Amino acid sequence: MIREIVQYGHPVLRQRCRPVTVVDDKLVELVADMLDTMVDANGVGLAAPQVGEDLRLAVIDVSHDPECVSFLRVNGEDSDLVSIMPLIFINPELAFGQAKEFGMEGCLSIRGIRAEVRRPETVKATLPQLDGSVLEIETDGLLARALQHEIDHLNGVLFVDRLPAVAKVSMRNRLKRLVEGNEES
Repeated sequence: MIREIVQYGHPVLRQRCRPVTVVDDKLVELVADMLDTMVDANGVGLAAPQVGEDLRLAVIDVSHDPECVSFLRVNGEDSDLVSIMPLIFINPELAFGQAKEFGMEGCLSIRGIRAEVRRPETVKATLPQLDGSVLEIETDGLLARALQHEIDHLNGVLFVDRLPAVAKVSMRNRLKRLVEGNEES
């Protein structure tokens, strides 16, 4: 089922989400809905708060571009991107590489705004799965950026919060108009 994606200004987007403590049929249904919603919106990731759920749960699928990473290790072994997509995880932990790079980002919860965001180039993510197993992923490229973006959502952080001060100031009015437009809906 396609769910409504909550938009900038909604309080759930600013909350640090609750850990997932039980994997039941309701959670599995939510995951299926999130995947359907992400695909319908042409996104590469979606976090539970973006569909109004205060849970540390996210989905990512960057399999449309298998060349979007230069390396991928899953549980210490070289792996291919398609074999782990869609990536569904709960209660993630993230460690960052030292080098940083700029990349263009947008967000399904902030329609019509894209900006260059500086983030670490590489990440090491510990991603508990619904079945109780844990994936440890080391990667770069679009997958690293998507992991950082979606995990930020679980901590109440939006990509516009990561912009340099000058960019934040120049975007302030656009974001204000978004909030005002969302309040009228």
